[in-house]
Amino acid sequence: MEVGDQLCEAARIGDGDKVAAIIDAGADVTYFDTDGLTPLMHAAKQGHAAVVSRLLEAGAPWNALSPSNLSAGDFSMENGHQEAFEVLLNAGVQAELILGKIAIKANKKDDANGDYLEDRVTFSEDKLMDSSCKAIMMAWEKPLMEAHAKAVCSNGGHILNIGFGMGLVDTAIQQYNPVTHTIVEAHREVYDRMLRNGWGEKENVKIIFGRWQDVLPQLDSYDGIFFDTYGEYYEDMREFHQHLPRLLKTGGIYSFFNGLCGDNAFFHVVYCHLVSLELENLGFSTQLIPLPVKACLTEDVWKGVRQKYWQLDTYYLPVCQPSEFSG
Repeated sequence: MEVGDQLCEAARIGDGDKVAAIIDAGADVTYFDTDGLTPLMHAAKQGHAAVVSRLLEAGAPWNALSPSNLSAGDFSMENGHQEAFEVLLNAGVQAELILGKIAIKANKKDDANGDYLEDRVTFSEDKLMDSSCKAIMMAWEKPLMEAHAKAVCSNGGHILNIGFGMGLVDTAIQQYNPVTHTIVEAHREVYDRMLRNGWGEKENVKIIFGRWQDVLPQLDSYDGIFFDTYGEYYEDMREFHQHLPRLLKTGGIYSFFNGLCGDNAFFHVVYCHLVSLELENLGFSTQLIPLPVKACLTEDVWKGVRQKYWQLDTYYLPVCQPSEFSG
């Protein structure tokens, strides 16, 4: 039996001493066996938290994926091993805070076109797509956008939305009759379509054309803010969060499309914890409200779409507010 297979077997049965001895002898902790599983995945699958910790300390990658696109964290979640899950979750969050491997690479629709604002877009009844047939926004998101609108409009007053897209969240916001409703949209075709559809004629609506980074001086302070851009990375949203203390009024509500890593349950949990922690460091508390979406995502939904940007059964809607107003 190869050394790597010996390590996998020791990890699977939870033999911590043997795992340590094999590692100390120079075994490769990144080894994949013939089933495509690493020692860390075997330990996580069986719930051996101490072995999981030892492998992580030795440099086992927390985010390695099996042939079925599952990480060690996914295996611990699927099998209900809470202690091993928490060890892996902490490792993932700490790694992302330092290295940001997921955050730097991924955004709402994962691998979105960086030239989106110069790209041609296509509108249909149930989707908005870029020229490479990647979905920018889809009609299945409507219940989510209605829930986001309800959250950010809960205090009434002045509302800001960054990113119009298909107008799903803005249509929902209008149902709450805000005092003012400011929309920032950076794509020329989307902006022109907004005007053709009468958004510029609504009494309480103010449309600002441009990238949010460029129009910040035109923004006031708001009772509710929603953020949902396409073609940007998590780093861009992180930058936007730096402006929240100025943009969000005392007692206001902030929310955002929580779609990073929507094709992997464990990575998504890591991301949820990461953004909550970063917002906490800025003085905001975040509540994640679970919304079931499985029934919305039939195979027909994705017809003609290049990639499924959301494959999870539950969507966690973030509701953020200054910490002194939470709870």
